[in-house]
Order: sequence, then C-alpha cells, then structure tokens
Amino acid sequence: MKAINVPPRPSPLRRWLDKEGSAYAFLSMYALMFFVFIVVPVVVAILLSFTFFDTIQRPTFNGLRNYIVLLTQDDVFMRYVLPNTIKFAVLVGPGGYVLAFLLAWTLAQLPKGPRTVLALILYSPSMTTGVAMAAVWKTLFSGDQNGYLNSFLLGLNLIQEPIQWLQSPHYLMTIMIVVTLWSSMGVGFLAMLAGILEVNPELYEVGSLDGISNRFQEIVHITIPSMKPQMLFGAVISIVATFQAGAIGVTLSGGNPTPQYAGQLIVNHIEDYGFLRYEMGYAAAVSVTLLLMVLFFARLANRLFVSND
Repeated sequence: MKAINVPPRPSPLRRWLDKEGSAYAFLSMYALMFFVFIVVPVVVAILLSFTFFDTIQRPTFNGLRNYIVLLTQDDVFMRYVLPNTIKFAVLVGPGGYVLAFLLAWTLAQLPKGPRTVLALILYSPSMTTGVAMAAVWKTLFSGDQNGYLNSFLLGLNLIQEPIQWLQSPHYLMTIMIVVTLWSSMGVGFLAMLAGILEVNPELYEVGSLDGISNRFQEIVHITIPSMKPQMLFGAVISIVATFQAGAIGVTLSGGNPTPQYAGQLIVNHIEDYGFLRYEMGYAAAVSVTLLLMVLFFARLANRLFVSND
C-alpha cells in the first residue's frame, strides 16, 4: 500500500498571521507614529516633571518639588492661569459644543445643496491660520480710531476716545472667547452633522406614534441617543481643543505673557517656563497637570455618551 503524505499542520503563529496579519500590517505605521509622537513624549514629560532641567545641564531628580511649587508658590498659576483656563474652558467648551450641535441639526433640515454650502462656510473658520485670524480680528479690535469697532462706536458717540481692546485686561478674555467660538465649527461639527443625517427617519415616525409631539422631544429622545458615537467624538475634540488653546491670547495681544495675565492660559504658562525661562522640569509638571485635566473631562464625556449595555 502506498503511504499518503499528510502536509504538516501550520503552527498557531502561522494561522494567526494568515488570519490577522494583513490587518495589523496596515495598523503598524499608525501604531509606530502613535508610540513615537504620543506615548514617548508623555512618558518623557512625566519623568521630567520630577526633575530640575534647564536644557543645559543633565536633569536632576527633585521629587515632587515642581508640583508643590505649582500648587503652593506659583501665584501667577493660582491667581490667573488656572481661573482663566477654567473660565475659558467652561464657556468655550460647552458653548462651542452646544452651538456646533444646534447648527448641525439646523443644517440637517435643509436640502442637500444649501446644506453643503453652509456647512463649508461654517467649517472654513476652523481652517484659518493664526496669521489670518490675527489680521482679521486685530483689524476689528484695533486700539486706534481706525479700528472697525472703535470707528463704529466713535461714530455713534458711544465712546469719547479709542479703547485698547486687545491690551485691556477687562476685554481680552471676552474677545478670546468670541474668536474661539467663531472658529470652533471644526471636525466635531462635521461629525455631528453626519450623525444627524444618518439617523433612521423611521425612528421619528415611530416616535410620533409613541407620543413625541415636537422637535425638542425628537432631539432628546431620538436624535441624541441615535448618534452617541458622534456626540462623544465631538465632546472629546471640543475638550482637547479648549484646553490646548493658548495661541489665541498671545496672537491677539502680541506677547507672552498677555497684558496683566488677563488672557494667560495653561498652555501659555507651559511655553513661558519651557521656552522662555528654559525651566523644562517645571514646564513638564504643568503639562502633566494639563494632561490630567483633559483626561478627567474626557472620561466624564465618555461616561455621558457611552451606554453600559
């Protein structure tokens, strides 16, 4: 009788490579970039936050000193930077998020042509560079009589002399909030618009049979529950963008620190100590504090929009 040659059974590793290898090959470049540009910098920042490092000498370990100084001795951080950041985040974060949802919902009610044009118009400010933004808003809030706002108010005799809008601690934060809200219709806005358009229209018909009688009830009971992934994505994008804002105050006022620290945010504090004073260890401690704040609010958003089913 002739012997039958049975091919060897592939090893578990070989079977896994045949089944999943191509998928992991596509993900490998992203994973490498994520590790190099996200994981490594975060780990290095955490390690440096426990050191004194002036970029010239080697880092020397000083334990929790940077965090103790930050919370107990840094008057600028506790009196100006932290309150400014909280105020800015509370007004711009939820405000921009709600505004993005309302505008996305409004556009979703329009025909495709006008909706596309208006979505592009609303999205375009988020693509504006810092230079272009400064040119537009500095002209509007210029401190001389040729500034558009001063010229308008002088023409109505509402003021007697030009106001230094961008150099005044009384107005700078308000202007920063207005400018940021103007440019907040970014990727999160588009994600919400896509989510609203993907809601099954039959759900609204079923809802009307169950007693839903107005648009507000439709939004609360049908639209938002049906687009929780997009709402979560928009929330995380809004949180990250709000806390990483910092260039806006410096660009408008023309320097870091901003006048009387009126527009000083945590990112500006990091830049001040890291790139102007070269106290990298202390700047790393501030950046880790910022990271913890972002993680806390991102976790809160995740709790709100991810069901436990």
